[in-house]
Amino acid sequence: MSVLASLLLATALATTPTPAAPSAPSPPPAADTLMDIPPELHHLLLQRVVRRSQSEPERLQRLVTLMFDPEGLALQYGASDTHSVAESYATRRINCLSFTLMFVALARDVGLDARAQEVAGVVSWYEKDGMAYSNGHVNARIRMDGRLITVDLDSSIQMDRRGPRMIPDKRLFAHYYNNRAAELMADGRNDEARGYFQASLRSDPQLADTWNNLGLLDARTGALTAAAGDYDRALALEPQHIAALGNALNLFRRLGDEVHAGMLLARLQQVHARDPFYQYTLGIEAERSGRYAEAARHYANAIKLYPDAHQFHFGLARAAFLSGDLALADRELRTARSLGPPDEQQRYQAKLDGLRRLSGQTASIQP
Repeated sequence: MSVLASLLLATALATTPTPAAPSAPSPPPAADTLMDIPPELHHLLLQRVVRRSQSEPERLQRLVTLMFDPEGLALQYGASDTHSVAESYATRRINCLSFTLMFVALARDVGLDARAQEVAGVVSWYEKDGMAYSNGHVNARIRMDGRLITVDLDSSIQMDRRGPRMIPDKRLFAHYYNNRAAELMADGRNDEARGYFQASLRSDPQLADTWNNLGLLDARTGALTAAAGDYDRALALEPQHIAALGNALNLFRRLGDEVHAGMLLARLQQVHARDPFYQYTLGIEAERSGRYAEAARHYANAIKLYPDAHQFHFGLARAAFLSGDLALADRELRTARSLGPPDEQQRYQAKLDGLRRLSGQTASIQP
């Protein structure tokens, strides 16, 4: 993913406890303050965007330029930089959630019709301090001249067939509190994290990620019955929520309840078998371990489940190349190029050209 790749919905899978920090917990900010624009930033918008723009498209372009230009806000990405608009302005640090909060607020301030969107099916995981995180994603949507325009930090995000889903501000705020809570929990600030989880559920009690993460917090602090209830709530909202299924499975194994654990394992295996993103993740793991034939099988399974994802075809092309099947690699690269966005098409074309020049020499196809 790019340097502006997004961290959102930190859905933790592991149960390794972290010692609590000694500092007293501070309450989460009120929801109605998260998108407040500092006066000096509002003035900058008037000077750099509103007064220099004759049309909505020009206003949109000037806003994007202002946010990232070295002579503007010069925003920089940080995975754990979950901030309100005012905090993002003060620190000049954002992740995808902070960017979406800020962009929607600023776009509205300059007269644009802006809303937040959830993106499902993001292929991104990472581990930190004994916890595994699955990244979701949000971006911004502008309605302009009868068209819908998406503004996103990362054009490489792979979404499912449903595409992005527009969400109300309350759900965006729930994501903010959930994200911040997960960051606090990773730092061992469990009491403070609980306050943010509660704020998330007050903003949107239908956010399954928050119930899952609250279950993890309860499990880490020994409240196992409460954790089981939390996972039940998450799975009632999203029966195929992979993290909640995995966490509940671990919990019932910990409790010695093999009957419930077995039922959850069967559900989880069924979800994995139907999930192209999980198959793709297995392919990446196999490829990194040098098991190229196995990687090719997983990539092929992902393609069967979701044939329009250019990343899946590129993965199969890599695995085929590394296995010595240059014909399959060539075919899958051409498919990836035809499905990919313009910037990816150029990269895939370069890989194709290199592959076709291969004549007894060693070449490589890297992600």
